[in-house]
Amino acid sequence: MLFVMDFKTSIVLLGLILSLNYVCGQYRMKNTLGSSLSDRVQQLSELALTRHVIKFNGAKFKEYVKTTPRNYSVIVMFTAMAPQRQCHICRHANDEFVIVAHSFRYLQSRSNKLFFASVDFDEGSDVFQMMRLNTAPVYMHFPPKGKPKPADTMDIQRVGFAAEAIAKWISERTDIQIRILRPPNYSGTVAIIMFLVITGGFLYMRRNNLDFIYNKTIWGLGALFFTLTMISGQMWNHIRGPPFIHRSPSGNVAYIHASSQGQFILETYIVMILNGAVVLGIILMTEAASRKGDVKKRRIFAAIGAGLVAIFFSLLLSIFRNKVQGYPYSLLFK
Repeated sequence: MLFVMDFKTSIVLLGLILSLNYVCGQYRMKNTLGSSLSDRVQQLSELALTRHVIKFNGAKFKEYVKTTPRNYSVIVMFTAMAPQRQCHICRHANDEFVIVAHSFRYLQSRSNKLFFASVDFDEGSDVFQMMRLNTAPVYMHFPPKGKPKPADTMDIQRVGFAAEAIAKWISERTDIQIRILRPPNYSGTVAIIMFLVITGGFLYMRRNNLDFIYNKTIWGLGALFFTLTMISGQMWNHIRGPPFIHRSPSGNVAYIHASSQGQFILETYIVMILNGAVVLGIILMTEAASRKGDVKKRRIFAAIGAGLVAIFFSLLLSIFRNKVQGYPYSLLFK
């Protein structure tokens, strides 16, 4: 009987010892993880004080981004700014990204809930392979919990990579509002002043003969140029900041964006030229119909004008058809 009691007591004591050992182990693990997390946050905060966009290689990316747990978000720009990579828009994209990081740190200097980092292909090619990236630049948001979702990758082909667009995307992913503070740029002011000075000097020199001011052709050409500039998408470029062209990893170059939600800078120039050719054709037909004189010459002008309208309007229609999938109409070209 005593042996049975001693055996039961030993089992109970052994169970208590194992339970206490498990609780102590969990407590030590929790303290270790908490200490590791606080250390990482402190290290990131110190790095962000000296460099608002922290540079990551493969090891740092795994330590600060892939390691869990995290109680902070990281916005990472994957780029390739080495000259041999021929990423023509990477430097511009990096400048806009730095503006966002500077604006965030200036407005929220003590915040440790959001950090900005960059990974260059030549310093972290293993990270590109890990994230299955084959292009640059790419902006990705790594949330405090869970893996990044498709919306955590910014669609720069649709919204561009201007600092304002990046800040808006960040606010949608993190609920952190960033007011962009750009460095002062006096180039526009200087250009306006020079234009006014040149115009004023020209008017002063021609002060005795200002009949050209009332010339309808000059005002018409000016209005036409302004209209063509606006309808070609120049304001969209100014707001969204799209790339000049798109170069795929295979080396192919795209001059026309494949979606109706985006465009390239060169594409706007192409559209402006095509619109100008259509307008020129309409002017030639109008002049041929309204003026008097050599009938043969007027017919030639009318034929040239009709040809310009038909050809270049067909090209415009073809571009629109390729950008808007399912558009059924075309003229001379598919």
